[in-house]
Amino acid sequence: MNIKSIAVVGPGLIGTKHIELINNNPMSRLVAIVAPAEAENVAIATKEVVPLYQKIEDLLSKEYVDGIIIASPNTFHVMQASVCIENNIPVLIEKPIAHTYQAGLALLELIDRKKAKVIVGHHRAHSPIMQTARKIIADQVLGRLVAITGNALFFKPKDYFESGVWRTKLGGGPILINLIHEIGNFRALCGEIVAVQAIASHQVRQFEVEDTVAIVFQFANGVLGTFLLSDTAASAASWEMTSQENPSYPRYSEENCYLVAGTQGSLAIPTMKIKTYNTVNDASWWKPFTENTIFFEKKDPLACQFDHFLRVIEGSESPLVTAFDGVQNLKVIEAIQDSILKKQLVYV
Repeated sequence: MNIKSIAVVGPGLIGTKHIELINNNPMSRLVAIVAPAEAENVAIATKEVVPLYQKIEDLLSKEYVDGIIIASPNTFHVMQASVCIENNIPVLIEKPIAHTYQAGLALLELIDRKKAKVIVGHHRAHSPIMQTARKIIADQVLGRLVAITGNALFFKPKDYFESGVWRTKLGGGPILINLIHEIGNFRALCGEIVAVQAIASHQVRQFEVEDTVAIVFQFANGVLGTFLLSDTAASAASWEMTSQENPSYPRYSEENCYLVAGTQGSLAIPTMKIKTYNTVNDASWWKPFTENTIFFEKKDPLACQFDHFLRVIEGSESPLVTAFDGVQNLKVIEAIQDSILKKQLVYV
C-alpha cells in the first residue's frame, strides 16, 4: 500500500482526532484542511503546516488527494460528500451521513450510481468489543436470539448547554446526538429494525428538547429490544463509560450497557461475560449456567476505522459501514421521533 494523501473537512472535535490519526499512521499524510478561514482553523492549519481551503472545489483544483474525511456540521455532509463523489474521491463521512433521511436517500442514489467508495463514521462497528460480540452471535453460541436490552444513561453538565444553546432546542437532544450510535450497534448485533415505539420526557430540565427516552424495538428476525436513553441520569451505564475506548470519560470496567439473550445463553456487553447452557436439554431456569468471560485484544476503534478507510481507498476491502447503513440508522431515528409525536407504534 502506498502512502495516501488525505484531507480533512472540518477540524472540530472529531476532525482534529482524524488529523491525529492521519499523522500517527505511517501509511497516510495530511495534505490539507477545508474549513472557513476563521482564526481557530487558520491556527490548526498553521500548526499542521498544510494549506487551508474554504471549499472542497478549491482543494481539488490545487492538491492531489487519495481520500477525504468529512467531519463538518451535519447540514454540510450531503453537499460536501457529493462534490467528492462527483470527482471520484473516496470519502469517509462522519455520522450522521445526512441531516435528514430524505437527503441521505438522495446521496445514496448518487453513491450507487457512481459506484463510489464511501464509508460512514459509525466507528463502534470497528470496535473489537462489537466484532467479538457479533462473532459470538453468528456462531450461535447464544442459540436463537430472543431479546436485547440497552442503556445510555449519563449526565451532561450545565455548561454543555450554556456553550451551545441549540442543544436545548428541538433536534439538539440525545436522540439525534447520541442515540444514532446505539441504533448502529443494535442493527449490527440483531439485524434490521422493522418497528419502534417510544415515549420521551423533558421533566428534569424543562427544555424544549427531550432529556429521557424509553424505546421498544421489533427486529425483522423476531427479536424484541428495549433501550433507555437519558442525558440527565447519574449513571455509568453507557458505552462511553463502560467500553473504556475513549480516555476522555471515566471508566467503569465492571458495568455493562447491553445484554443480548438467546435460547441457549446471554452475553453482557462490554464486560463480555457470557452465561450458557451446555446443551439444548440443559436449558431450564432450574439449572445453573456455565459462566465465562470472553477475552479480546483492545484497540482504538477510530484508529481501526481509519486503517479500514485506507484499505477501502486501496481497493483491498469493501466498506464495513456502508452508506445504506448510515441512511438506515437515520431512518430508524426518524421513526423514533415520529413514534414520540404520534404516541404509537411506527413501522420503519
